[in-house]
Amino acid sequence: MASSVALRWTFSSGRSLLRAATVGNGGHHRHSHHHQAHDLVEQHDRQHDVEEVRIPVPYGEIAGKWWGPKNVRPIVSLHGWQDNAGTFDRLIPLLPKHISFLALDLPGHGLSSRIPDGMMYHSLDNAFLLFYLMREYGWKKLSLMGHSMGSILCFIFASTFPEKVDFYIGIDALKPHISDPHKFPGRLEKGLPQALLADIRNREKSEPPSYPYGELIERLHLGTNKSVSREAAPFLLYRNTRKSTLHPDRYYFTRDSRLKHSLGVGWEQAVNLEFAKRLKMPYLFIKAKHSPYYEDRKYFDEFVETVQANNPLFQLEFVDSTHHLHLTEPEKISPIISKFLEKHWKQEKEH
Repeated sequence: MASSVALRWTFSSGRSLLRAATVGNGGHHRHSHHHQAHDLVEQHDRQHDVEEVRIPVPYGEIAGKWWGPKNVRPIVSLHGWQDNAGTFDRLIPLLPKHISFLALDLPGHGLSSRIPDGMMYHSLDNAFLLFYLMREYGWKKLSLMGHSMGSILCFIFASTFPEKVDFYIGIDALKPHISDPHKFPGRLEKGLPQALLADIRNREKSEPPSYPYGELIERLHLGTNKSVSREAAPFLLYRNTRKSTLHPDRYYFTRDSRLKHSLGVGWEQAVNLEFAKRLKMPYLFIKAKHSPYYEDRKYFDEFVETVQANNPLFQLEFVDSTHHLHLTEPEKISPIISKFLEKHWKQEKEH
């Protein structure tokens, strides 16, 4: 079994204090704002009896946050690109309390180990990771929930191994996106040398650029096209930032910089549609209305039509929000997810 670490945390009250922690001038104040936001996230987890877990893998360990009963197989919850397990901190408390959730930090994200030096990240590596998770806990099946990259991972695993997934919930990324073939060679030509440079910098152990805490929040807010609100940002920053050893009152991002140059599967649409036909389990997909499709809309619609034609248990919902709706406006989707779980979740005890 995965080892349990005596770290717990969560958040419900103190919105004004958290908002105050995201603004302000002066180094001392910025430093105290970091501690206020940090403490509120820990308070949030203690309130909801969240438990930190570690799952061993050949290159280190995968970190996770276990919500709910420990004797019930949890819904494995997978975050988006360059996010971490904190992405679900504001959604899970709004979902049924008798259901367990295990939110993971994928490799190179949050508190999880990075892949070995000299390698690049690929989306199929994360699908492989789910087998380590099943083996560690002795599970024969998985229940899945994912956002963005995590949602695509859910699709890949569920459609490749449909007998191993009893249901899954996808949030705002339906499937591997279809890239413009004319742009792909140039993207790879630029990306591979950048990934090599990131790998070299990792091995040099040099500290990344650091910023005042308030600037970290602003960079995250603007870097996600404002889909991560300033108020919600500390839930992600808690697991992917560290205090600078070189500059007092500054902090830096700890996620692996090689992630910026990670590779997706790059399937053509015909392959996605073949996989879509294999999705027979209950499947809820939530699309934010004010979030891009990252591809031509026709590919999204064609995929949805294929799933609908082959799976009567498929449910598609459009919600008036942005890409990180589950983190910034969780109250808009929690009733949808709760109703889906009430219908399709069945208790499966671990022992």
